[in-house]
Amino acid sequence: MPEAICTTVYQIPELSGTAKEKARSWYRDAAVTDDWWDVVYDDFERVCDILGVSLKTRPARLMGGGTSPKTCIWFSGFSSQGDGASFEATVRHAKGSAREIRSYAPKDVTLHGIADHLQGAQRQNFYQLSADVSHRGRYYHEYCMAIDVARDSPTGQAPTEGSEETVVESLRDLARWLYRQLEAEYDHLTSDEAVDEGIIINEYTFTDAGRRVG
Repeated sequence: MPEAICTTVYQIPELSGTAKEKARSWYRDAAVTDDWWDVVYDDFERVCDILGVSLKTRPARLMGGGTSPKTCIWFSGFSSQGDGASFEATVRHAKGSAREIRSYAPKDVTLHGIADHLQGAQRQNFYQLSADVSHRGRYYHEYCMAIDVARDSPTGQAPTEGSEETVVESLRDLARWLYRQLEAEYDHLTSDEAVDEGIIINEYTFTDAGRRVG
């Protein structure tokens, strides 16, 4: 004969410290989905457009069959040796990029510096520099990017001294910047404050031990 069993449930502010951590752990596993980084990728793509960095794409298989282009951005993180971010792209001079990046991200001095260094290298070479960025190896950090810098000079002039290194290091700085944005977004999404807010908004309830109910 069926029996009715009553369970007392609690909202997260009512739980003990240990139970709260168990409830938060459940929410983090459920809430941090495979596409949490999309907002960071969207921002990065806009930054790249401003800086003259054209991200490459690769075909990604769709669940229903067929393929769709996917931007060549990768990362691993956030607490292991070798973690980082990388990308594949072609790079050319973007007129007004130093001014435009300051309008887009007025407080981000790192991006300002990257734009200034790329602009300076281009100026030294009459805006003829280009670069090809490809991924190598099995890790995903800035040193997994093979960066080939060339000068598209009609007279065959080589890049000015130091300009190749400036472009290479600026693009590695851009990969480091991307990784920091990803790490900051992940830390925000998984912080106690953000997790508690999500649990409360969704009205999730738990047992006194922190096990999800309902």
